[in-house]
Amino acid sequence: MVDNNIGGSSFDNENGGIKEQDRLLPIANVGRIMKQILPQNAKISKESKETMQECVSEFISFVTSEASEKCRKERRKTVNGDDICWALATLGFDDYAEPMRRCLGDETVSPIFDEYYNNILNVGLNLLRY
Repeated sequence: MVDNNIGGSSFDNENGGIKEQDRLLPIANVGRIMKQILPQNAKISKESKETMQECVSEFISFVTSEASEKCRKERRKTVNGDDICWALATLGFDDYAEPMRRCLGDETVSPIFDEYYNNILNVGLNLLRY
């Protein structure tokens, strides 16, 4: 297997795609978020975490794809937070778009959010290229 480092992500030339570890959110982070939502004594199976990991990663790719397409039509190369909010609303996720807009306007949250989301965007955009 030959790995190329393009845009910070590893590609698997033999399989013609991005490595799974770069395509999916870290399972530890997914598990941590799940624990925050569930009752303290709840147990979360490995399969549940893996399923949620797949779903969340697919959702991010779906939203990122819509935002990326908007930027392409506008002849822009950079997807920003407003594009993501637009994509969420366009795809019918208004309940997510408004809190996201508030987050983007919060100067204490925004730099952390931007760094985290930019990493996710890079992976999502790389998925769209191949």
